[in-house]
Amino acid sequence: MMSAVVLLLSIGCVALFSGRKLIERIFINMNVSPFIKKGVAITCTLFICGYSFSQNLTLEDAVNIALKNSLDIQLAKNNVTVNDINNYIGIAGGLPVISGTATDAEQLSNINQKYADPKRDVEKRGVATNNLSGNIQASYLLFNGMRVVTTRKRLNELLNQSKEQLNSQVQNIIASVMTSYYDVIRQQNYIKTIDQSLVVSQQKLDIVKTQQAVGMANNADLFQAQVDYNTLLQSHQSQQLAIDQAKTELLRLLTLKADSVITISDTILVDHSLVLGTVLDNLPNNPDLRAAEDQVRINEFIVKETAAQRYPSLRLNGGYSFVYNSSAAGDTRLNNSYGPTIGVGVGVPIYNGSIYKRQQKIAEMNVNSAELSKDIIVRDYSANIIKTYQAYTSTLKQLETQRKNYELSKQLVDLILQKFQLHQATIIDVRTAQQSFELAGYSLINLSFSAKSAEIELKRVSNQLKP
Repeated sequence: MMSAVVLLLSIGCVALFSGRKLIERIFINMNVSPFIKKGVAITCTLFICGYSFSQNLTLEDAVNIALKNSLDIQLAKNNVTVNDINNYIGIAGGLPVISGTATDAEQLSNINQKYADPKRDVEKRGVATNNLSGNIQASYLLFNGMRVVTTRKRLNELLNQSKEQLNSQVQNIIASVMTSYYDVIRQQNYIKTIDQSLVVSQQKLDIVKTQQAVGMANNADLFQAQVDYNTLLQSHQSQQLAIDQAKTELLRLLTLKADSVITISDTILVDHSLVLGTVLDNLPNNPDLRAAEDQVRINEFIVKETAAQRYPSLRLNGGYSFVYNSSAAGDTRLNNSYGPTIGVGVGVPIYNGSIYKRQQKIAEMNVNSAELSKDIIVRDYSANIIKTYQAYTSTLKQLETQRKNYELSKQLVDLILQKFQLHQATIIDVRTAQQSFELAGYSLINLSFSAKSAEIELKRVSNQLKP
């Protein structure tokens, strides 16, 4: 037992410091009892989970956790399961219907029977009688205007539609998680820019203090430098709040505890290879559009089902019945009959106030409405793709220019700071250069995030997001 405990602790330490892959290799090669293997597996899982959240959360981890924990996806899966259960020939009415009944009744009766021959007259009180009957009936639909076949096709389309809706939910969850994940990175990059500016403010404050010590700076410069530093410090604190709230939103999408501790160390890398024509060509693969096409077919099947009600229906009926009646007195003491029955039933709808005809017209209008809804999705998604692609390409072009501006702004801050130290620039010049640097940093981060968001949306609409 002690050896098992030591082994568990050793593997736990390896999990903490060496990572998941090394644990998997060790676990596969272990030649130990099943009990110890099970304990090792549990220990490894706990350590790995702790490592993932306390050290670093990758985008792949975030997406996988969201897909596993998402309540919306679980609801969509339940809908698929329900439609899968309903997709059955028995639900469509294509299987025989068999029913059975049985009755056994005891009765006390008063009998008073008069006949032409008075000797046959019967008058008794409290006569016991027994009525026993049972039957099994079976009915099989032979024809009803192909309604069963049409219903079965409609149920299959409902299943396909629910699968497309599930796929749409998966794509939406992935897109939301990715956008939220990169928003955390954006907020963290903001604070990095503030930190860099804080370093400059600290250097500026140190220079002013040094100059004041030798009588080359006044209190106004010192106060201004201190105010600038304190203002940036407040911005740093405010930005930390923004980071914490962005992480909380990400945890909500992952369906994890809102107070969980996660660390994200990543950068925003934009895919530059997207082409408008390719995205538009992949629009028919969008699950929302596919679900809309399924709805058109579903409504078309409903039209056929409704029209089938106006056709005659033919049923094959059969069964077996048993009747046993006995009486302690009376003219009939015993009546017993049993045997099979078989027959064919035909139902012909002649007139029902034109209900079926009107229902068919409504179903045809629903087909037209479904086609219009599909066309609206195509219209809106096509326009959204073009607008998003325009923003995507424009942002990529701005990114190149903004990177240069950002590098120039850093160089400008260094230059102005050197001049300030040599009394060739004022404290206002330093603050202005700092503000230019901060704005350039914020703009670069925002452009990167905007380009990434546009990329995510284009891939989502064209069903190209991968978990």
